[in-house]
Amino acid sequence: MTRRILFTGGGTTGHVAVNLALIPKFVNRGWEVRYIGSRHGIEAELIVGLDGVEYCKIATGKLRRYWDWKNVKDPFRVLKGTWQAYQYIRTYRPEVVFSKGGFVSVPVVIGAWLNRVPVIIHESDLTPGLANQMALPFATKVCVTSPETIEHVKQRKSIYVGAVVRSELLLGSRSRGLNACGFTRTKPVLLFMGGSQGSKRLNERIRSSLPKLLEQYQIIHICGKGNVDPSITYRAYQQYEYMKEELGDALAAADLVISRAGSNAIFEYLKLQIPMLLIPLSKKASRGDQIQNARSFQSAGYCHVLLEEEMEGSAFVEAILSAYANKEMMREKMKHYRQDDAINQLLDVIHSVAER
Repeated sequence: MTRRILFTGGGTTGHVAVNLALIPKFVNRGWEVRYIGSRHGIEAELIVGLDGVEYCKIATGKLRRYWDWKNVKDPFRVLKGTWQAYQYIRTYRPEVVFSKGGFVSVPVVIGAWLNRVPVIIHESDLTPGLANQMALPFATKVCVTSPETIEHVKQRKSIYVGAVVRSELLLGSRSRGLNACGFTRTKPVLLFMGGSQGSKRLNERIRSSLPKLLEQYQIIHICGKGNVDPSITYRAYQQYEYMKEELGDALAAADLVISRAGSNAIFEYLKLQIPMLLIPLSKKASRGDQIQNARSFQSAGYCHVLLEEEMEGSAFVEAILSAYANKEMMREKMKHYRQDDAINQLLDVIHSVAER
């Protein structure tokens, strides 16, 4: 009898990355793999087309911490999504559901619980996000990236597994990355990661600083869906909405990454020993989790930090120059980081829960 697993998670790349690392493991072992996500989220673009994975779309509503008129109708979308997930899971009957969080995951977790299907939640940040907070009561186990996170969830449910890094990123080639961008080997490369949804303010600061930065660097700019500006045609500046298979090569080509501070992403940079300048989402736009992540890495010496409200004037370029000047110090600190075998630990947890 074929074994079955259901994945969920979405809204940002960070809520899909761990699933992308795990899915091939189950496909290769002969499991039937399905994924529940939203119709238009980044998870649909990343999952649809993967070998051996069936994708199911459900209604979703964003979970906001601020007032918005959409807060009136979105609860009804969440209820609709919960009913859709419940019906789908009732028919599919997976042995276990693995949730990476994000607003699409809440209806799926509840739908699984109503069907008495065990649920494993994965939390990458130091403190649980809003979706995972809502899902915690329905979870069988909660796997965490940082030991500190255990303080914020029920200890009997929590398991520390460490950071999950997609194996394909470890196979990146600097030569392939430089060739794909048409870059030379004599000038350092900056990789700007604005997040899968893009950051309007960060993208604007990058582009307004290009004349100064391009004097010293070549630039790869991942700017988010719909944010490519075709009017900018510098030879040493390449922009992409997002990267899939090419990301490993781009990371291998980078001498410094300038990025938001999502937990999955920064642990991938750490594993690859890429020096970082982190620009976390402000508390106006988030719950402050990225600031916590960035400060934690800064205290370990893995990165420099520039707060979003500090990006004005020349401070943005100066922060990049300072981080680049100190890149070897960061890289030296990274060499002492102990990487747990998170993938295999997660696989052990999933198999254990599925076999109950």
